[in-house]
Amino acid sequence: MLDRRSLIAGAGASALLSPARLRAQLGHFAAPEPIRPILARRDRMYRVTVCLRPFRAAGPRIEVERIQGKRIVHHYGHGGSGWSLSWGSAQQAVPLALAEGAREIAVIGAGAIGLTSAITAQRMGARVTIYARERFPHVRSAYATGTWSPSSRIGLADAVPATFGDWWEQVTRASYAMHQSYLGVAGQPVEWTDRYLLSDPESAPPAGAVTPPPPRDTRPAFLDLDGRTRDLSPRSVVMPAGQNPFPGVRARKGADMTFNVAQYCRLLEAEFQAAGGRFVHADLRTTRDLRHIGARTIINCTGYAARALFGDEAVVPVRGQIAWLLPQRHVQYGVYRHGLLLLARRDGIVVQALGEGDYFGYGDDNETPDMAAAYAAIDAAAEIFRTA
Repeated sequence: MLDRRSLIAGAGASALLSPARLRAQLGHFAAPEPIRPILARRDRMYRVTVCLRPFRAAGPRIEVERIQGKRIVHHYGHGGSGWSLSWGSAQQAVPLALAEGAREIAVIGAGAIGLTSAITAQRMGARVTIYARERFPHVRSAYATGTWSPSSRIGLADAVPATFGDWWEQVTRASYAMHQSYLGVAGQPVEWTDRYLLSDPESAPPAGAVTPPPPRDTRPAFLDLDGRTRDLSPRSVVMPAGQNPFPGVRARKGADMTFNVAQYCRLLEAEFQAAGGRFVHADLRTTRDLRHIGARTIINCTGYAARALFGDEAVVPVRGQIAWLLPQRHVQYGVYRHGLLLLARRDGIVVQALGEGDYFGYGDDNETPDMAAAYAAIDAAAEIFRTA
């Protein structure tokens, strides 16, 4: 056994070694272990789910309206950012519900926005009941990708208010802080996982060749605000050839938060009920049905369903489909290449075709799984690891 003096002396000697000799002594510590490839095979697919993201060009709707003698605080329309923005957005919406002294609050909708709004209201002193037709695992939030994506389809650049960027940054930072409080909790509802962004190696065009520019999309641009909070996530780095686990392609490695949605939903439901919250089944078809809710103040967290229930035609569905592969031990990372996302979660491995632009799935309200597309996505995922 080494005593402290011998250990310090040894460390001092190591500091005098040349870089080459030091690398030789470190041996296997010099490079990370290779990743385990994802087994992207059709026979490992166990389900296909479809989610309709509730997109609004002007951004989420957070405002008060009086309907059927009720004070309604609308809180929906977060596009592909519902889980990511849920906590910070709730901190904006709930004070509106409590502004006139209400202490008995009803929340309609039991997805990510509904659960976090209800818990936030409880923490602010309110008694809360959630009214919903569906609960986990049947809510649309249960079919989310499960990645930190606070500006995914959050609005159109030419449609949001001038102050939207400041609002978004405040909400994003508040949400980030709350998600961090769930790190290390049993079941890993939130955890950091590595991400690999893959691209084809750069090559010079042949002499004299003229490369035509890609066709320009004339539709309005989606808002991209990620640069305002770049300090929240570790910066990605280009992987050197000797450490790149994906031969033949360029790889950037970073890390992002992953939401293990199944565990997260159950944890939030349990937290809500432990604080005295109740779930009441309610099939709300029109605003006339709001009369059956006892509380005079209601937080509307119905997401895409707000289009039909409250007649908000500004809500546009953005269809997303996931093919689920069986989970693998020691596989906890994500990969993105050419519009295809793979994300290993505790409850399965997400294989999702995202397309090459934000308009992929835009305006499509079809919630029937497309099995041919699911198999095609898995086959494309297999190609990523064929040479790895």
